[in-house]
Amino acid sequence: MKRFLPLAAALLLAAGCNLRTATYSDEQATPLAEGQTDSLLQSVSIEYPVKGAKAEILAKIEDGILNTVFDMEELPGTVEETALRYEDNLKDEYFNEYEGLEGGAGSRTWEDHVNGYFSGRYKQYLSYMVEVYSDRGGAHGFSTMTPVVFDRKTGDIVPEEAFFADGYREPVAALLQAHLPEALEGDEEALAAVSDPGLVGPNGLYEVTKDGVTWYYQPYVIAPFSVGVISISVPWNELKPYLR
Repeated sequence: MKRFLPLAAALLLAAGCNLRTATYSDEQATPLAEGQTDSLLQSVSIEYPVKGAKAEILAKIEDGILNTVFDMEELPGTVEETALRYEDNLKDEYFNEYEGLEGGAGSRTWEDHVNGYFSGRYKQYLSYMVEVYSDRGGAHGFSTMTPVVFDRKTGDIVPEEAFFADGYREPVAALLQAHLPEALEGDEEALAAVSDPGLVGPNGLYEVTKDGVTWYYQPYVIAPFSVGVISISVPWNELKPYLR
């Protein structure tokens, strides 16, 4: 197991944004029982702001990050406290799942990997990405990518409806559908696997960068698991008429 809170914070993203960040990281391997090879493999890496804004703004961003990353019923504490509580809860779930079982087919090794980091910036808006890989010993693991956008001036999470002007959904959906083939890099098989292009539209899972806005669609939402997470980007010049 290794756990650290770096003393030297990194300058976030690009020149012009003086928000500084640090990263909490932890890795653990917890065996199911002594003498068994089955284990719970966990890793957590969380980037969070430490300087460059008023304390109350930093606190709001940190709380927003922790609630997005861990989605726990308890109010978040510090980054380390919240991450350790998440890891302990997963250990309890793991041991309860296999309590009293002996032998049997199938893997009893679980994996849970959580990675949260600032991923983009546009004006005062900061994007934060949460990547999760979870495997509960089934046929395959499951990966998700969940973005959230913060207003650096207030520390608030900015929902999609607050970022775009009224009536944006239909025209932006058309733009997303037009960029879908590009997003799948000309993979005709993957494109054919999309269940219904009409399902491709604004879904609240958006990320802002210097180049434009990217929307994310988790496995099974618009295509089979084999296609993975689909991300579709639209440049700012095309979105300009629909911004608030």
